[in-house]
Amino acid sequence: LLVYSAIIGFSGSLISLFLSKTMAKHGMGVQLIEQPSNQAERWLVDTVARQAKQAGIGMPEVGIFEGPPNAFATGRNKNDALVGVSTGLRHSMNQDELEAVLAHEVSHVANGDMVTLTLIQGVVNTFVVFLSRVVGHVVDRVILKTERGHGIGFFITSMVAQVVLSFLASAVVMWFSRWREYRADAGGAQLAGRDKMIAALQRLQQSHNTEPLPDEMAAFGISGGKMRAIFSSHPPLEDRIEALRKAA
Repeated sequence: LLVYSAIIGFSGSLISLFLSKTMAKHGMGVQLIEQPSNQAERWLVDTVARQAKQAGIGMPEVGIFEGPPNAFATGRNKNDALVGVSTGLRHSMNQDELEAVLAHEVSHVANGDMVTLTLIQGVVNTFVVFLSRVVGHVVDRVILKTERGHGIGFFITSMVAQVVLSFLASAVVMWFSRWREYRADAGGAQLAGRDKMIAALQRLQQSHNTEPLPDEMAAFGISGGKMRAIFSSHPPLEDRIEALRKAA
């Protein structure tokens, strides 16, 4: 049962990881900057290249997508990543603030957050599947007295248990997501400067039209909501700013 649960639990997470760049490019309409067509695009590529070298990782692909202020990093490993920046972010931030956002995303890549989050999601999924089947079996045998095979009670109880456990397990995944946002902020401050990182987060606070990224990209975005919730992937921006100010 545990092997079966692991196959189910990890398959979706691993497929999403290996297809993350492809999904980002097609799902979000990311246009890669292969040959910079202007000075702004050249600056983006050069800045990411410099930060990637500082962080000791391979040069990520750099792309632009249409949308309100936001950015993300994704990819299956540190040397095969993609950093995406929205047109809204480019137009709403000055060069120092944008440099800090890029440093935040490069730090996500350098920290291996894509792989780590995938593994955590896979482990959590495995135990959700495993425990839901155990609960279903116990209810079927002990309460409903099914003696052979599995009755309808097993399937209904297993489905209900899986929904409830998935809801609770998501809190664990989101806790890690919030924790690694603080790490990426700290890494961004090291690469670009703490004052620039704080200024970038303050600029995001002033943006009232920031929309969430799609689910597959949201964990690696820059923006954060104000609501303090255990099911939020990002800490409140004010908490992130305060953490940077208190950092040595």
